[in-house]
Amino acid sequence: MARKMKTMDGNNAAGHVSYAFTDVAAIYPITPSSVMAEVTDKWSTEGRKNIFGQQVRVAEMQSEAGAAGTVHGSLAAGALTTTFTASQGLLLMIPNMYKIAGELLPCVINVSARALASHALSIFGDHSDVYACRQTGFAMLCSGNVQEVMDLGAVAHLTAIKGRVPFLHFFDGFRTSHEIQKIEAWDYDDLAEMVDMNDVNAFRRRALNPEHPVLRGTAQNPDIFFQAREASNPYYNATPALVEEYMNKVNAKIGTDYKLFNYYGAPDADRVIIAMGSVCDTIEETIDYLNASGSKVGLVKVRLYRPFSAQHLIDTIPDSVKQITVLDRTKEPGALGEPLYLDIVAALKESKFDSTPILSGRYGLGSKDTTPAQIIATYKNTEKKVFTIGIKDDVTFLSLDTDENPDTTPAGTTNCKFWGLGADGTVGANKNSIKIIGDHTDMYAQAYFSYDSKNQVVLLFLTCVLVSQKLKQLI
Repeated sequence: MARKMKTMDGNNAAGHVSYAFTDVAAIYPITPSSVMAEVTDKWSTEGRKNIFGQQVRVAEMQSEAGAAGTVHGSLAAGALTTTFTASQGLLLMIPNMYKIAGELLPCVINVSARALASHALSIFGDHSDVYACRQTGFAMLCSGNVQEVMDLGAVAHLTAIKGRVPFLHFFDGFRTSHEIQKIEAWDYDDLAEMVDMNDVNAFRRRALNPEHPVLRGTAQNPDIFFQAREASNPYYNATPALVEEYMNKVNAKIGTDYKLFNYYGAPDADRVIIAMGSVCDTIEETIDYLNASGSKVGLVKVRLYRPFSAQHLIDTIPDSVKQITVLDRTKEPGALGEPLYLDIVAALKESKFDSTPILSGRYGLGSKDTTPAQIIATYKNTEKKVFTIGIKDDVTFLSLDTDENPDTTPAGTTNCKFWGLGADGTVGANKNSIKIIGDHTDMYAQAYFSYDSKNQVVLLFLTCVLVSQKLKQLI
């Protein structure tokens, strides 16, 4: 199967694949997720058809809480429904998320993960919003780059339809949502081939209908509530295998190797990092640099965060590992550890890694950059059981020092950096430039835009493209 190469950002990738499976989209804009809703509305207005041969019906509500209520009601009426959000907007959806999951309604919420306002507001990316949803009953699937957003977004929708457990598909705000890459885009016919229409029709038959009424949304007393709550266990127990099944179908179609947990690095690694999200690409590049110099390090990329499959994790970690470091992109004050760290500790207890030291690191809060130098410091660290990277902590002294800052860029890559002031046209001009390079040459192209939220917005534009004679002529 040949997929078309297209140059787009993570939000467009999420919107493209989500549109295919969606009857109704209930939207309310919030940075940095707004583009997903905007392009969905645009495509619907232009007449684009989903895999069912229909235009998506788009409803913009008065708030994220209203959007979530619309999602719940639309699903109950038998329409496959989605929404897009982040940060405080996602928190406003939590009450309805409990209901959607409790009623086993197959929706997907796409989230460009963003910091939650605490001591200050931040519009930038971390995982504090998605971690706040881990008790809702939504399955949680993480994508680390624009291509993964395109591919794993399909896995989320397909699994939700088949397994009835709703999905929160998330990727890093700005770092992935606004990064432009030249990627392979799904053709809707290929997505349609993977959908089990019997499951779609079964979902539609469960819709509220006065012709065959059912009782839902009841209030239950202590005699039955607990039993009914436990009745959903088989659906969650089945979800990891279903995700794996659809990952394998995607792999068979496009030649990828998506797994619940993917390993990268030395097969006999003595130190591994466990992480999820865009930091994994940085870690992979650092691994290539370190292992080329004789180190033996690796990375376990978490894709399916909920339901968490301990056995899949154990099977992914090399037997040779002597130290494990878990990186979390959030801070949970007062907890014994950050969420992913605690899950890893619980998963590895009484396994062959029971006595392996497990360290806990925090990184990337509010889109703080994470560099290869910081990843090298993470691999070298053996003393600090809890630490931070990317900052200088002169209060509690948890930060790791960096003693080398190598250039890990693969040979043959050209980087161009552009600076501009807000409203001077730099963003639009450079977006057009990278899309021209990506869509009209045979080169790989990547661009990232770094903003601040001050009155005079300064931005950094970075493109990375493989060197060729054509590129030299272009720049």
